[in-house]
Amino acid sequence: MQNNIIIINGPNINLLGDRDKSVYGTDSYNDLVDKCKSQANKIDIDVEFYQSNIEGELVNKIQESRKKYEGMIINAAAFTHTSVAIRDALSLFKKPSIELHISNIYKREEFRHKSLISDVVTGIICGLGTHGYILAINSIYEMIQNGNK
Repeated sequence: MQNNIIIINGPNINLLGDRDKSVYGTDSYNDLVDKCKSQANKIDIDVEFYQSNIEGELVNKIQESRKKYEGMIINAAAFTHTSVAIRDALSLFKKPSIELHISNIYKREEFRHKSLISDVVTGIICGLGTHGYILAINSIYEMIQNGNK
């Protein structure tokens, strides 16, 4: 299970490239996956992607990930602001985890300023576009190598 991570994406991330390009950029979801896999290969990380628009499916995947992965990057999208269930599942992960947002949630509508998951993850990246995923992959790699939890 060396350097094995999962990137979990929540609602509407599958529509990247079709969504508001001024907020989410022009990369499609497939472009994002390709860029992340390329970076992961460069630093010897095995990465799996998962995306769902359904809260319970995300909770199930987070729970399953506890025994299968050494690290997690999660863009819970809109569920970041509403889901106690996702927060509770993440609190059980107990390994390096990064909350990620393509946009800067603090420059958007006020209801997006509150994250229910920030206090149960290792770190947060937001507002750097899809490049934030690359930074998150590099950061997870460093955390795994250094034993940081």
